[in-house]
Amino acid sequence: MGTIDSTTRSVVAFLATAVFFGGTFVAAKAGLEYMPPLLFVALRFDIAAVVLLGYVFLTVPRERWLPKTRADLAGIAAAGLLTIGLANAMIFLGQQYVTSAVASVVFSLNPILTPVFATLLLSEERLDVVEAIGMAVALGGVAVVMELHPTSLLASAGIGHAILLVGAVAVALGGVLIKRVDATMPSTARTAWGLPLGAAFCHLLAGVRGEQVAAIEWNATSVIALGYVAVFSGALAYMAYFGLIDEIGATRANLTFYLVPIVAAIGGWAVLGEAITVTTVAGFLVVFAGFALINREQLGRRLSTHQQSNAFDAGRDHRWNDGD
Repeated sequence: MGTIDSTTRSVVAFLATAVFFGGTFVAAKAGLEYMPPLLFVALRFDIAAVVLLGYVFLTVPRERWLPKTRADLAGIAAAGLLTIGLANAMIFLGQQYVTSAVASVVFSLNPILTPVFATLLLSEERLDVVEAIGMAVALGGVAVVMELHPTSLLASAGIGHAILLVGAVAVALGGVLIKRVDATMPSTARTAWGLPLGAAFCHLLAGVRGEQVAAIEWNATSVIALGYVAVFSGALAYMAYFGLIDEIGATRANLTFYLVPIVAAIGGWAVLGEAITVTTVAGFLVVFAGFALINREQLGRRLSTHQQSNAFDAGRDHRWNDGD
């Protein structure tokens, strides 16, 4: 029964993470019609910070959620400024120019970039030949989605793609820096502190860009979009994602990022009437192939462990039936 319960929790957390994060691109696209992008994301994190900090205060012992060391503060800074603040600012800015599906596929490059930054900053093993090929394949997939050619680079969509790539880099770099500082805080508590920092950073960017609260058009669509990105794809998505890492590990948890474009594409089609092009689907499949090449060893070990576990269970059942 315990195994079934654990499996059920993992499946629910996996699907919740993919759906919540995938819906970010749909809700952002819907809300951008009525809100300036940076102010939109800043308000998102204002609300998410209140929700997640309240959750941490109520559920995490005080000695675990208070930052105690420079490493804790550095981890909060990396999470707040890069993984939360800059990355999401780029998502909301970039989605002014492209569809939800395209934005999510371009942004799904971040798990591919992580090994590169890890190699440079964590003194880990260098990428081998197959992993380097995987990087090239994944980049090629993103190039397919972006439909790269000289004229497209200067078009509005090309600008949107470039902005989204900056966001993907911010997520990958932020994650590696968090690991590099080796903080002792629980990841959920670090995220809870990072949210208000990310909100303040986005408010600063919005002010520099000249965005005004008076420009917001409050209606049912804008309120629902803001509520979704703040509560569901903000606080709840992070809680589900970090819980998933605790249950099944980071490698398998990161596979959720390859359901996100599917959710975003279906949501964009169903809610916003966005077309799903063959080019976008083909590019996503190429990106996923690159991810599989880079992570072939980890995925192979997970599959081998799963097969061994099934074989053990089958043998145990056979012995039980034989009366042993």
